[in-house]
Amino acid sequence: MSAPSQAEPARRSARRSHRASDEGIHYSRWFWPSFTIPASIWLAILFILPLYTVISIAFGTVDPIFRGPLPIYEPWWWSGEQFGRVLDDSFGFYRIVYIHTFEYVIVASALCLVLAYTVAYYVARYGGKRKTLLLALLIAPFFISYLMRMLAWINLLDSEGYINKILTFLHLVPHPIDWLSGRPSTVIMGLVYGYIPYMILPLYAFLDRIDINLLEAGRDLGAGPARTFFRVTLPLSRPGILAALVIVSLPMMGDYYTNNLLSGSPKTTMLGNLIDDAVGSTGQGNKAAAFVLILMALVLIPMLYYMRSTARSLLTR
Repeated sequence: MSAPSQAEPARRSARRSHRASDEGIHYSRWFWPSFTIPASIWLAILFILPLYTVISIAFGTVDPIFRGPLPIYEPWWWSGEQFGRVLDDSFGFYRIVYIHTFEYVIVASALCLVLAYTVAYYVARYGGKRKTLLLALLIAPFFISYLMRMLAWINLLDSEGYINKILTFLHLVPHPIDWLSGRPSTVIMGLVYGYIPYMILPLYAFLDRIDINLLEAGRDLGAGPARTFFRVTLPLSRPGILAALVIVSLPMMGDYYTNNLLSGSPKTTMLGNLIDDAVGSTGQGNKAAAFVLILMALVLIPMLYYMRSTARSLLTR
């Protein structure tokens, strides 16, 4: 081997060391990801172990004396008896509950999207110097207990409440409406009121980051305000819409408190109410765990769609 060829690796090593001294210390590729290990272990303990316990209870049995759930942690001894009872809906009650849950969540999420998008668009585009004040007013409901907000709705919707007084005073209805007697519209209004703040903030975050030059370019090309909105603003805010829908619709699927306070009727029972009733009933712990797993399977569908859409949008950038 010639001398120049022998000296070439030495020169490359010198250049690398010189570059390293100029750019600073070079860390291993696993250095920064290793910082996530403690949090990952903590989340695994708080998520995987409870989830496995729920699965063991769902596929377990019931104590014959105290009627409490007996989890079976060995998968080879698991029994699908509870799932058979839940899925074998002889009277069609559970099927109606699933349909009601999807109906209420879809309608409430759609109403939240329309109202929240309007508010977030106004704050992002026309808030100006008042953006901070408007955002503070939007965050203000988070400082009030959810229970207190729902109790306020009960007072408003009562037969002697302000809403019925206004409706009867304006002669819009001949007599007070019993809003709290199992009306689906009342449950949907409660869901919208309770979860709409969670949709406004992510929509505002996405809309505020849209470059104003893109909107001006659309207008310069001859597009009117409506066409610019549908061709530029709405497509660019699609990731924010999906994120806001996931943030709002997933907790709505398991919500039971709103229904209990504003309705309390079997006619508006949702899946969360089945879980709540089963947990509070003797000998129904296994059924409650089975409902929890069914709810998880249902909410995984929109979550996987959101993750797939997000991944595709990142790849197309």
